[in-house]
Amino acid sequence: MDLVHRGAVAPHLGHVLSEALGAETRAFLAGFLGEPPAGPAAAWLEALTHGSTGAERHYQRLEFLGDRVLGLVIAEWLLETLQADEGKLSQRLNALVARTMCAQIARGIGLGPHIRLGKQARDDGGADSDNILGDVMEALIGASFQQRGFAATRATVRSLWADAVAGKAGHAKHPKSALQEWAAGNRRKMPEYRLVSREGPDHAARFTVAVSVPGVGEAEATGSSKQEAETAAAAAFMERYG
Repeated sequence: MDLVHRGAVAPHLGHVLSEALGAETRAFLAGFLGEPPAGPAAAWLEALTHGSTGAERHYQRLEFLGDRVLGLVIAEWLLETLQADEGKLSQRLNALVARTMCAQIARGIGLGPHIRLGKQARDDGGADSDNILGDVMEALIGASFQQRGFAATRATVRSLWADAVAGKAGHAKHPKSALQEWAAGNRRKMPEYRLVSREGPDHAARFTVAVSVPGVGEAEATGSSKQEAETAAAAAFMERYG
């Protein structure tokens, strides 16, 4: 199913043009869910609304719920399909529910243009921010759980995450864990992470982090969160020195 809906983007409110769902956003949600969106339009609007709009209700509460629902769906799925110990299961789970993975799924279905953003947030690239895309994806999952129940939401998540679960996400050791084990195995001091800079507005922040192992060297990387930057820096360090 082609879930990407292409069309002209209206200024700073994307495809949601009023307090009711626009036709294009309703069509997008039908593709996302596999059926027309159930329940009041307000629930879906809340999931698609960023705080920069000044709206009283925006996606954060539904994101909180959706994060838990997504974790449960993926954990159940892995338990069914992966014969592994708790550590390996946790490693795969963490990779599959990470913000970067949620953002990747969101881009694949063309979510960005349907997010309600304030003008400045949209001008700053908020519609393609990993942070915002990942958060809104989780909020939509939360709204789906509220309006459609767990079984229907699980089917939606399994459809959207099928390629990721079948792929390599989470099979390799996390770069920070790999670096720590490398340092211990080579009788080096533990890695030290340092925030080099934080740039951009809150909704589109960019963090640069350096990681060093005394007596070996240092590597830097940038990400949309401090955690993402630390992970990328650890991977860069291992590629350079490991």
